Amino acid sequence: AARIIQNMDPTADPCKDFYRYACGGWLNHHVIPETSSRYSIFDILRDELEIILKGVLETSDQGDREAFQKAKILYKSCMNESLIEQRDSLPLLEALTMVGDWPVASADWNKTKEPNWSMEEKLSIMNSRFNKRVLIDMFVWNDDRDSSRHIIYIDQPTLGMPSRDYYFNGGNYQRVREAYLQFMITIAKMIRADKNVSKDDSFVQEEMAKVMELETEIAN
Repeated sequence: AARIIQNMDPTADPCKDFYRYACGGWLNHHVIPETSSRYSIFDILRDELEIILKGVLETSDQGDREAFQKAKILYKSCMNESLIEQRDSLPLLEALTMVGDWPVASADWNKTKEPNWSMEEKLSIMNSRFNKRVLIDMFVWNDDRDSSRHIIYIDQPTLGMPSRDYYFNGGNYQRVREAYLQFMITIAKMIRADKNVSKDDSFVQEEMAKVMELETEIAN
């Protein structure tokens, strides 16, 4: 109650400016950080929690239960920047190999990979190994008709960009769309270079334009 009162501005007339009356104290005591687009009590709690979690994850894992050890191993692997830089693109190239390679980053994918490539198999690998659902979203959740059991749900997945608007609207949406396409082209060129595949910018641009066209059709 004291915190709520502190975040109010009782001197403001609620009939004239209710927002100032309800939130004036908060506005007086807090400034939105340059790294944020908003700042609320939930943002403060999140920042405080991240500091606490950082301290917990950096403690010794001796005597911890297995789940805590795994969390600390994952944290250490993310913080080991020297090893990450040393491995460079190798983890990504290994992941691409698991899913049957990437046509745009291959010299002859249609001849060497496509004959044995199965979409159903690769979708299941993306789901089970990488928790990435493409074309179809599938998950287990509480049954809406009987909360005592869990059932399999099948749904549409998320899009490459945040929402459908990014694929069709103009203005800032169009600028994001153009940057998104350029980002795909840049990544494809980088992978081709790392795999020592010959440079072919026109081929990459054509292939990535097809990807954008497919995503737009899915969004529609």
